[in-house]
Amino acid sequence: MGKLFLEHPGGRRLYACASCTTVLTNKRSLVSTSFHGMSGTAYLFNSVVNVLRGESRTTDMRTGRHIVRDVYCKRCQKYVGWTYEYAMSADQRYKEGMYVLECFYIMQLQSAVKD
Repeated sequence: MGKLFLEHPGGRRLYACASCTTVLTNKRSLVSTSFHGMSGTAYLFNSVVNVLRGESRTTDMRTGRHIVRDVYCKRCQKYVGWTYEYAMSADQRYKEGMYVLECFYIMQLQSAVKD
């Protein structure tokens, strides 16, 4: 197995995988805290790093039908959320390309590095 290369999104307020503490995104990428996943509260981000994406699938959600991919931590490969590929409803298309990370699977970190 080769060496695992991880990215850092920058910033001081970070969100990381709760299982292995790999940094996934930062506070600047946070779009909304009003989302819900299978485990409860979830946050919408406009960008994440250090994730693997699963297969595309069509699913019915509270806000309508979407094509999504599950998202996994690149280091430990644990589930952390999903990404929206396509929204069937025009008023939901703002989510396309964004990521929902479930709070049960992530944690907040404070970095010593300044913005």
